[in-house]
Order: sequence, then structure tokens, then C-alpha cells
Amino acid sequence: MGGRRWRRLLSGVWRSIAVWAVSTVTMLVLAGVLPDFQLESSNGDSATRIAVTAGVGAAVFGLLSSLVWPLLVRALLLVPALVLGLLVFFLNGSLLLIALRINPSGQGEAAPETAVVVAAVMSAVASATGGALAVRDDDAYRRRLYRLADRRRRRGDGQAWPSTPGAVFLQLDGVGHDVLQEAVGKGLMPTVAQWLGGPGEGGCPTHRLTPWRTDWSSQTGASQLGILHGSNHDVPAFRWYEKDTHEVMVCNRPSSAAELQRRAIEHTGDGGLLTVDGASRGNLFSGGADQLALVLSMAARRGRENRSRSGYFAYFIDPANAVRTAMSFVAEVLREMGQSTWARMKKLRPRVKRGGLYPFVRAFATVVERDVVVAAVIGDMLAGRNAVYADLVAYDEVAHHSGPRSRDAEKVLERLDRSLALVAKVAEHAPRPYRIVVLSDHGQSPGETFLTRYGLSLGNLVRAGCGLPVPRKALGVPPGIKHWGSTHSGTEARAAVRAALRRPVEERGERHRPSRRSEPIVLASGNLGLVSFPDVPHRMSREEIDRRHPALLSTLANHPGVGFVLVRGEEYGGLVLGANGAEAAVDKLDDARPGPLADFGPGAADAVRRTHSFPHVADIMVNSSYDPKEGEVLAFEEQIGSHGGLGGAQARPFLLSPVALSVPVEDDADLVGAEQVHRVLRRWLRECDGPQVPLAAPADERAA
Repeated sequence: MGGRRWRRLLSGVWRSIAVWAVSTVTMLVLAGVLPDFQLESSNGDSATRIAVTAGVGAAVFGLLSSLVWPLLVRALLLVPALVLGLLVFFLNGSLLLIALRINPSGQGEAAPETAVVVAAVMSAVASATGGALAVRDDDAYRRRLYRLADRRRRRGDGQAWPSTPGAVFLQLDGVGHDVLQEAVGKGLMPTVAQWLGGPGEGGCPTHRLTPWRTDWSSQTGASQLGILHGSNHDVPAFRWYEKDTHEVMVCNRPSSAAELQRRAIEHTGDGGLLTVDGASRGNLFSGGADQLALVLSMAARRGRENRSRSGYFAYFIDPANAVRTAMSFVAEVLREMGQSTWARMKKLRPRVKRGGLYPFVRAFATVVERDVVVAAVIGDMLAGRNAVYADLVAYDEVAHHSGPRSRDAEKVLERLDRSLALVAKVAEHAPRPYRIVVLSDHGQSPGETFLTRYGLSLGNLVRAGCGLPVPRKALGVPPGIKHWGSTHSGTEARAAVRAALRRPVEERGERHRPSRRSEPIVLASGNLGLVSFPDVPHRMSREEIDRRHPALLSTLANHPGVGFVLVRGEEYGGLVLGANGAEAAVDKLDDARPGPLADFGPGAADAVRRTHSFPHVADIMVNSSYDPKEGEVLAFEEQIGSHGGLGGAQARPFLLSPVALSVPVEDDADLVGAEQVHRVLRRWLRECDGPQVPLAAPADERAA
């Protein structure tokens, strides 16, 4: 034992010396390149003295970075996360200036702006060198990762690590089952291909791929709430109007997410999938986990006790992380600008605007959010947690603007595969075995926007059907309902950016109540539209709507961009209306008699019937048309890859699970709905001998 300890000590000393030597050389190179960075006096010094100055400076800078940097980050817990990311460079440069000032040789000097550059380069080089050396030695690599995990969680002395497997659930937001298969076939995702034991992989598959079918509301809010909390009851869309509270609920608004989570817990009596020693990373909802980072439902809480952004600070404790991520962030912004310019020059169709802040939103989703979430997952695994659920939104954000099968989106899939490979590598060094499950919450369906195809928005179509004035130049946002028709694409990423910047939880510029109670509220969730009449306290019937606006329902049902309309009938309950006067009672529809839902595939009738039963379903539910041959829908938002309703790949996500776990469903059965996925994951946790759910929610979470 004593000899092993000495070998470990000598190995650590050797790596420290190697990192110091590389840092010294880096400092010498930078001193020769940058005119405002000097390691010699104005009278000149010998090469030996300059080398000594560089060596001492590198040593002092490394020592300050190790001892002082974590204290500085913890002292800045109230600073917005993205501001901290920029502040990293200035603080790092300050540490270098201090290191040069206290250098015994007294020869070092640098301009403040140059110190920032030098410190950034040295941090990146030192981190890369240390990591490369450690990886070559599995034992050393494991010890290094353990030290990182100890910063997040320390176990009592003598407490043994669990021997049972833990579970890591990685959600690739918006990646459809068919898109994943195509990416594997093209060689874009070699890690997934290896798990599936594809041609040329030379081994038995370790995972199985299973498609599943979403509910009518095929979007992250409904799917993730059902997966994590076991219920997505009364979530009819991504955004909807509730007549009893006169509020618009939006799944990615922190206060709405907290309320939806509270309702789900109340509905099931279950704290969530992650209630015992779980971690929730980058999600809309907590899943009952104690360990939270970038969880939107917790962003409504204020003060130091708010841990929803703790993942940023844990990540930025290492200044090299900030340097690496910032460089990738800038590269991604430039990449998006180049790709959007190329698309305009080639006059590609369909196409949406990709200017303004979008390049930065995309870079945040594909770089910052990915890096922070993956780092948090690695920390959780090394800390031996029972269950981890993390959402990576990169693909969903890019596919909205570039298309689900675009080259831009394929590049993102390649980078996501590398993240999966990193997590799998870390699992080999974790203190307990882990079973890695990869899944998606929905897919995306391509197609033009409704506005591009027909020159008017759904809101203006509704106004025309109501006999209300429509602007001569009918551009997507009609007067009087501008806050309801105006929707952003890439909403998950935008919400994450807003939370990272600590923007007000309820944006002060946003109105949650209609200004004119006699006018309809029109909301869009991908290719699903919702129309509500706020001055009527109950859900209006078809007969009431016809008496008030005789032309509205026929205008919607007969429009070529509308697939079907759902309303409530006084005699037959739910009614599905289609073109040319087609209509059918919801209770009488099924796969054998689909009626107006014939184009939308198996399960469409069940999905519509379930949503019809929700208390807060809109007066009129409008699903866009769907072309089964091309697989295209028409989004009511400005998205060329959309999801939120029925039609095509958006309703067909995937579940990639280890073969060591039981099959999700029998061969002749379909996996339908997010709630059923929750039950499958809960069963797998039992098989891992992990958390036993359902469990009562923590008291503070019930009060949320």
C-alpha cells in the first residue's frame, strides 16, 4: 500500500511539473509575440533570467488560480451566469497581473488588456495539458475526476459507494426516431452506432432503439412533465389561455413551469422520477430532484437559496472552462452567420429570418448550455448519484431555423454524439456502474410556415372569420392581439438565456391579459393553434360560436392550410371538423374510422380525444394541414422545423436503452404518451435497485 501511495504521489508531482513547464513555455512564447507583455527589464536581461521570470510567474499564476479562483467564483454567486462568464476573463487577467507583481524577479509587466489574453491562453493550455496527461493513466484520470466530484458532494468518512447501478437519462431535445436512424446510417453518430452494434462495429449491441408516440401536444413542456412527473394532464399545448385565471400559461415561463409541476405532483401524489438522490440538469421541471442546475421551474425562486443556476458557477470555477467555452461560443456565432448568409445567397426554401440575437441564442444552446449540462452530469456520476436526467436543447434550436435534416442540424448531431461518448467514458471511471439511457421528448416536422405559404397569420385568418378588420398588409401579428400571435421560435433556448441573465421571471413588458375582451386570443404552438374567447367564462360550444361568428368555423375548417378543427358540440361532445363539411364525433373515431384525422396516422383519434377532456382546452383547437407524402406541416410560428401538434415526425421520438434493462414494451405493442414513458423509466430504476417511486414530494416542492 505504501509503495502505491508513493507511486501516486510521484505521478501527481510529475504531472504538475509538466503542466508548469508547458505554462512557462507558453508565457515565453506570448512574451515574444505580444508587444505589451514583457518578462525582462527595459535594459534587457539574459535568457536565463527571462526563463526564471517566466517559470516563477507561471508557478505563482497557477497557485493563485488553484487557491483564489474558487473563492472569487463563490463570492460572485449573485452575478448573472452569463455576466460571470465574461467576468472570468477580467478576473483571470487580474490574477496574472498579481502574479507578475509579486514575482521575486520583479521583471514581469503587462498591459491590463494583454494580461486578459495571456491569462486566457495559459489557463487553456494548462488545463489541456493536465487533462491529456491524466487521461493516459486511468488511475490518475479517475482520481482527478473524483477530486472534481468532491467539490460538489462529499461523503462521510468510511461510507461505501453503492454497488448497484445508477441511471443517467440524457434527453436529446427534438431529435426524432427517423432522424437518429439516418444520422447513424450516415456515420454522424458513431457512439450511438456502436451501442446499436451496427455494421462494421464488430460487436453485439449494448442498446436497443424503440420509437414512441407523443400526445397531441408534441412539445417539451408536455412530454418532459409527463416523463419526469408522471402526468401531463391538462397541458393542451405549449401556450394556452386559462379562462378561470385570465392568464396565458407558457411552458417555458418559470412561473408557469412551477405551477405545472405543482399540478402534476398534486395529480399523482408522486414527487417525481428523481426524488431519491436524483439530479435534474437543464430541464423545464425538477422531477423531484434535490440537486438542480438550470431547472426552469425553480428559476422563479429568488435569492441565494435559488440553485437553478448553480451549474454555471460549478462549471466556471475552472477558468479554463470559461476560456474553452467562450472560444467555442464565438466560433458558433460566426458559423451561424456564415450558414445563414449562404442560405440567403442560395435562396434556399423554406427559410426563416435568422438575424438579430438568434446567432447568440443558438451559440448559447449549442455551446454554453451543452458544456454546463454535460459537466454537471459528469459531476453527478462521479458523486455516485442514483438517477440523473439532463436535457440538451442544441439540435431542437438549430432544427427550428435550419430544418430537421439540414446540414446545420447534422453538425449539431455530430457534436451531441461526442458528448455521449464523453459521458460513456466517464462512466468507466465512476464509483458505481451506470446505465445510460438516451431519449427524446418529440421530433420535428419540416415545412413552410403558414404565413409564408398563404400570406397571412392564423391570427388574421381568425379575425377574418370573425368579421373583424384585418390589416391590408396582413403580417403575422394583428392589432389588438399582438401579444398572443407573436411567438418566438427556439423557445427552450431563449428561456434558458433569459434565466441565465436573470431577467425578470415575468417580463415586465409582457401582458398576460387581453386588452379587448371581445376579441379572440390566438396562440400558436408549432403547427397547433388555439383560439379562445376571453369574455365567455366557459368553453364555448360549436353552436355558441356559430351564433356569434357564423363564418368562423367554416373559414378555418375549409382553409387549405388547416388539417382539422376540434370544438365542443352541445349534443355529441367533442367534434372534429374537416374540409367540405366533414365532421365526426370524437368518441366515435378510432384508427379504423379516422374520419377527418385519416392523414394523421395511428393514435390520432386517441390523442385528440384525450386533449378534448382537459379542463383548459381552448374553445377552438386548430391543427395545420399535413402532407403524408412529403412529411410536411405548416407551422403557425416562424419555424421551418416545428413541433407541437399532430403530423409527421414531430410525434415520433425515440428511446435508446441498454439491453440489460427490460424491453420498454412487448413487440406487438406501441409505447404511447409521455406518461407511459415515465412508467417505463420508473420500472428501470427499480431494476437498478435505485429509487423506489412513486414517493411523496418534498414539503418545499409542494409549496412551490
